[in-house]
Amino acid sequence: MINAYVRYLDESDGQPVQDWWDDIGVIAAPAKERLGYPTQKPLALLERILQASSNPGDVVLDPFSGCGTAIAAAQSLGRRWIGIDITHLAIAMHKSRLKDMFRLEAGKDYEVIGEPQDLADARQLAHENRYQFQWWALSLVQARPLGGGEGSKSGKKGSDQGIDGLIPFVDDASGKLKRVLVQVKSGHVKSGDIRDLAGVLSREKDAPLGLFITLEPPSSEMVREAASAGFYTSDLWQKDYARLQILTIEQLFDGATVQMPPAYAAFKQAQRVKKDDAVQGELEL
Repeated sequence: MINAYVRYLDESDGQPVQDWWDDIGVIAAPAKERLGYPTQKPLALLERILQASSNPGDVVLDPFSGCGTAIAAAQSLGRRWIGIDITHLAIAMHKSRLKDMFRLEAGKDYEVIGEPQDLADARQLAHENRYQFQWWALSLVQARPLGGGEGSKSGKKGSDQGIDGLIPFVDDASGKLKRVLVQVKSGHVKSGDIRDLAGVLSREKDAPLGLFITLEPPSSEMVREAASAGFYTSDLWQKDYARLQILTIEQLFDGATVQMPPAYAAFKQAQRVKKDDAVQGELEL
């Protein structure tokens, strides 16, 4: 016996969901949701898909998670989630987005698997792919990477002669962004590297601070070169900061941080989600 279900459309509320959705627009260039990722999808689109195909508490898997829209949608709808991506650049964006939108912290509110956990792991990553190491190291100080792209295993240097990343901050009443220029080294380091970074700082008017991240311990001569760069005085915060700082990966593992005015944001900030926000309404199916 075959069971049949008869539905009379004139007795239904609204219109049945079709397989062609044109009511969710693309993410325009000036949109607050836009993060600058080439293939970013609208959050409302992913929320509709998840509402139509899952229930609260279900697990959502995105094996190519890009800038993290699917996991953001899953989090906002009360689904559990697993996001996977091939680059540490994408993982850094995930962490930034989850913090901006939901105030979630990696290692506290969710687990990140595959990132280096100790110095040996960091050395292995540097040996396998120096650009992946570079992007991961930049994420430790919440710096915005320069160069590289979506799904890429390789990258390129920034336009500022070897600068790998930057940390923006505001330090006066004008609200104009200033920058900490960040350089990452995974191999042999020397005092000339510090002099080169100091030279870039002297030419960049909006970059009063420089950070040199190194996998290998700096020599005493490198430390002296960094100290000779002097100090930057923050008028807004009434504090002096070493103009050129050196941090090793080991120090970052131990909790060391950049000495600087409060950072603005490494990536373009995602909109914060409130518990009563309804970006995408429930589907009455």
